[in-house]
Amino acid sequence: MENAIECLWHKYQGTQFLLTQRLANDIPFAIVTAHNPLGSILTPCQNRLLDRQLQTKIEQYKRPYRSLIGAAPDLSHMEKSWAIFIDKEQALELGREFKQHAIYYVNQGRLSLVACGDAPDKEVMIGDFMTRTQVVNELPDLHE
Repeated sequence: MENAIECLWHKYQGTQFLLTQRLANDIPFAIVTAHNPLGSILTPCQNRLLDRQLQTKIEQYKRPYRSLIGAAPDLSHMEKSWAIFIDKEQALELGREFKQHAIYYVNQGRLSLVACGDAPDKEVMIGDFMTRTQVVNELPDLHE
């Protein structure tokens, strides 16, 4: 189990993000998903249900948010995610509630991966967020 988490943790550090519009660098925000809790691959229908539950929870913060896709560099795996303008602790609570290993946090344009539970490193600075983004006309439909 430990090796599986380490493998996922390493993969998370290579994530790219597909957005329909650029996000401001001057306000910190989190990136959270509800897809595939604890690394278990769910059906698209199950992931959509969890995503709707996460969006409902996000709306309670009454803070700006945007949908985006977190993806493997070769786009072989994609997960619907949300950029939410909340603090890191609130984002970690969301990540734990939706059984995620980690969340991403962007502060002053710098992307970090933050573990929701046990991980090899609690927080890893990945680098410039903008270099990990691609602006697209519309987000892909996820029909895994």
